[in-house]
Amino acid sequence: MSISNDEGRVNVMKEPILQMENISKHFGLTVALDHVDLTVYPGEIRGLIGENGSGKSTISSIAAGMQQATEGTMKFRGKNWVPKSMTDALEHGVGMVVQERGTIGGISVAENIFLGNIDQFGRGCLIDRRKMNRAAKEILALVGMDEVNPSMPMVSLDMQDRKLIEIAKVVAKKPDIFVVDETTTALSQRGRKKIYELMKEQKANDRSVLFISHDLEELMEVCDTLTVLRDGKLIKNLAKEEFDEEEIKQLMVGRELKGDYYRSDHDGSCDEEVVLKIEHANYKDKLRDLSLELHRGEILGVGGLSSCGMHTLGKALFGAVQLESGRVSVFGGTQITSEKKAMEHRIGYVSKDRDTEALNMDASIMDNISIAALAKLARHGIVTRGNERKLVEEQVKSLSIKCRETKQSVAELSGGNKQKVVFGKWIGCDSEILILDCPTRGVDIGVKQAMYQLIYRMKKEGKAILIISEELAELIGMSDRLIIMKDGRISGEVMRSGELNESDVIGYMI
Repeated sequence: MSISNDEGRVNVMKEPILQMENISKHFGLTVALDHVDLTVYPGEIRGLIGENGSGKSTISSIAAGMQQATEGTMKFRGKNWVPKSMTDALEHGVGMVVQERGTIGGISVAENIFLGNIDQFGRGCLIDRRKMNRAAKEILALVGMDEVNPSMPMVSLDMQDRKLIEIAKVVAKKPDIFVVDETTTALSQRGRKKIYELMKEQKANDRSVLFISHDLEELMEVCDTLTVLRDGKLIKNLAKEEFDEEEIKQLMVGRELKGDYYRSDHDGSCDEEVVLKIEHANYKDKLRDLSLELHRGEILGVGGLSSCGMHTLGKALFGAVQLESGRVSVFGGTQITSEKKAMEHRIGYVSKDRDTEALNMDASIMDNISIAALAKLARHGIVTRGNERKLVEEQVKSLSIKCRETKQSVAELSGGNKQKVVFGKWIGCDSEILILDCPTRGVDIGVKQAMYQLIYRMKKEGKAILIISEELAELIGMSDRLIIMKDGRISGEVMRSGELNESDVIGYMI
């Protein structure tokens, strides 16, 4: 395949920029990678796709110096490549933006950008912070964040802005290989547009991108080539002209996906009983005199642009945000004023920011699932280990959570299996109301299908479900009723219909 980059394809007459041969990675008895070869050429955007636990993040993190391979060899620009750390890799031409949190909340934006390199602005107490902040300002401009004050603490920024700062830190070094691991799922359309522009810029300058995503449509649009992994093994490499959605899905999962993906029915009916209500809610510029009701047996979708206030709405309904005015009430009257009160009334909340708000990353799978069910498990104030183990093992089995044992640290799991643990926590404590904020973020197509089927089953059981999502196809595919938010207010409402499509909804968003 000797064709020009101008046609959106790769010229392999050039020498590879990265060669990974016979790469294996073992975590104890778990084989994360099994003798995988991967080659990346200059000017190539290569996608990596596979189910959770297929080895995508593992092989890219080995290339970027995050961890070492158990066996195998790497060459970068024709020389042996064994980076000592991610910082070392970035300094020498391979930069990676990780899937989850890659910043430190307790220090400033500028300190995060120059972490490991602050000595260039002085030493100890003699750091020239003005100079550092000016340099950080120039880097922030690369991702359109000119308005951010580099001296502000990172913790004050939302998830998307923190992710954009990670991206800025990497692209400022103009790496020969830019590794993007599931980053677009944390970004709004504005953020996604920016990272696509940066990827195109890499390609235009004969630099390369290694792009990991569960969004097959996104990968097929953006990538020149695609590598499919399954269970730690290389399944197939595909050139652009070989991309076929159904074939790629089968290569990923090793079988044909059966059953409905989204719901197949167009019946948006639900019980008349209102189980959760928010009235005349105001909170900063995120919620403005907002009112809505959620009914028993209803899947209520909430969509909009990332900054519309929908994520704040989810927190407010769970009592995690204290409203400036207005109220949240459950089952006809009891006011929800805290997360504790919400949990007492069987409300569960799946946060968009999984690793910091939904899971305790220092704890085991068992502890993460059982924590919300302790009151249910207690007998005379005592929780027996046997009852706890039984509940957790039921959730692990029913949700097909891939793990060695329930005592395993949740931090060791893939993104999709972490998300299943979060679901297991709230299902295990018999939640009657579920607030799901981007519930399928960072999970593969097979897990998504299983989650959609689970959500529909819970609706049929009479549970009330509110789905907040930036994916319109997901909202249209699953919701009985869909509300669109803009600038903290409800700008539109549509009911479930076989004729409903994205163009019918987008007008309410912009």
